[in-house]
Amino acid sequence: MSELEDLLADVGWVTLAEAAEATGASRSTLRAWYRRGEIPSRLEDGPHGPERLMPLDAVIERAQRSPRLWKRTAQALHEEAEVAVLRQRVSELELRVAELERRLQSGS
Repeated sequence: MSELEDLLADVGWVTLAEAAEATGASRSTLRAWYRRGEIPSRLEDGPHGPERLMPLDAVIERAQRSPRLWKRTAQALHEEAEVAVLRQRVSELELRVAELERRLQSGS
């Protein structure tokens, strides 16, 4: 292979930690997937010894088929939506308090 082909072959391969962060799957889940042959992986020399790499697109595809990850993602999105609603309510209350303070100061 040429140097360019070598570089292109590595595009999209990420570390175990990067794959876990990108998908929300735990490292132990990722290990189970590659041990069962559900996702490809390879060992490469890293800065601190051998490092497990896997193609991110394959990890994402496998994660999308995981009901547990879907449930966790849905719960996180629900919590984010609740926080957004609460922030909006706090903003509205702050505006109302500011208006009441303005009225008190103006004597109306």
